[in-house]
Amino acid sequence: MDAKKIITAAAIVAAFVAGVLFVSAGANIFGSERAVLPASWADGSTAIDDSDVNTQAMAFQETFTKVSESVNPAVVQIQARRTQERQMRSPFEGTPFEDFFQQPGPRQFESQALGSGVIARSNGYIITNNHVVEDATELSVKMFDGEMMEAEIVGTDARSDLAVIKVDGDDLPSISFGNSDEVKAGQWVLAFGSPLSDQLSNSVTAGIVSATGRLRSMGQMGVTNFIQTDAAINPGNSGGPLVDIQGRLVGINTAIVSRSGGYQGIGFAIPANTVQRVTRQLIEDGAVERAYLGVRYRPAPETLIENEGLPRGAAIIASVESGSPADDAGLQEGDIVVAIAGEDLQEFLQLGNAVAQRTPGDEITVTVDRNGERRELSVRLGTLNDDAGENESSESEETPSSESMMEQLGLSVRNITPEIAEQLGLEDTDGIIITEVDRRNRMIRESGLRARHIIVRVNGQPTPDVNTFQSVYSDIEAGSPFRVVARTPEGMAFVTSLRKPAE
Repeated sequence: MDAKKIITAAAIVAAFVAGVLFVSAGANIFGSERAVLPASWADGSTAIDDSDVNTQAMAFQETFTKVSESVNPAVVQIQARRTQERQMRSPFEGTPFEDFFQQPGPRQFESQALGSGVIARSNGYIITNNHVVEDATELSVKMFDGEMMEAEIVGTDARSDLAVIKVDGDDLPSISFGNSDEVKAGQWVLAFGSPLSDQLSNSVTAGIVSATGRLRSMGQMGVTNFIQTDAAINPGNSGGPLVDIQGRLVGINTAIVSRSGGYQGIGFAIPANTVQRVTRQLIEDGAVERAYLGVRYRPAPETLIENEGLPRGAAIIASVESGSPADDAGLQEGDIVVAIAGEDLQEFLQLGNAVAQRTPGDEITVTVDRNGERRELSVRLGTLNDDAGENESSESEETPSSESMMEQLGLSVRNITPEIAEQLGLEDTDGIIITEVDRRNRMIRESGLRARHIIVRVNGQPTPDVNTFQSVYSDIEAGSPFRVVARTPEGMAFVTSLRKPAE
């Protein structure tokens, strides 16, 4: 065989071998079932066999998946367009040319807010936050399948920050309601919505309920009650549902606490029972009726709570509106509310929240401590007017008097003269006025008493003047606590407790 044939044969063999190698490598690259991984890849040790995975963990994961699949079709994205007017400033303002050029008029600017919502009824009623749709000139709703629909506002309620809007539709998937009174800290919840961007609609996050009954005073807006959660909530999630692991609504996401403007583990939702009560009225009546008690109240001072063994959330009735349900039931200024509906107050705002959770005409039992005696009063709640409010107040000033009182109690008092009464706008001169308090004295500091408070009773006895006050005080046993009833400069009743120093 000559050299040429030998070279040709070798080339054919080499080509064959190369082809085999190429096919083998291709199989590895393109995922052939017979592909063999390099040894360095094949010896991974983290994969767990299905039979070894905890069945509870797999079931838990499956639950999250099922809840997401069940709830998401009822979750929508809301785009609210607003038109705002801004007055434009003249570039010549403040210059000699200002009078020569006409002041520019207001210009209109359009902005778009992003929020979330949840379908509450299959015929197109959607629940969201009031702040999502407030002042909107145009509302668009993006459904789970991506369809865009126009919406109209049915009703809004600024006090609860809830709103109802409606789209045209029938047989739409709608959310199931849970009982938010049964929600407990530590239970799992999922939050749905469109965080930060319209491209992130129907996002799902999971977490737990961090706390329930987070109460906040909103002044004339009353008391609001929130569920706290660590499920991730960001701007854009507002109005979206917070659900339990059975897919039931437990709250509507409404706010976050953050130093960055984004999620930091503290989110708040309006409880489902409040949502259901408010939105049902918005759908059926277009407005919300609220229960009304007719008092202003404030937290009891620490010294009063400690000395008299009151519940830590005891609330002092500072004023009672004449002719109100509270007045009709016999509640008085200076009464200390210790329980509402048979439940001891652990937080003074529970009083306002208990009323807010009820409807006009409901009866509620208010337990008060009046001059050391417990009384239960039944109140039939009225209807709250927009200009009625239920809350609190206090403040200070000076002029010295008794050195011994300053040494023992940390305060100075004097009689109310006609001049002082006229200066303070008082109708009579009964009572003694605090002219100075020693802020270094822990007892007086925690008692809540301030200069210009008028003491009207001590240890259950009237104190029309300083002599009577000193006489009553001298009869109190050393080391004993005693109650002080005063009136603030605003005319509100104030109750606290002091302790006579031990000899």
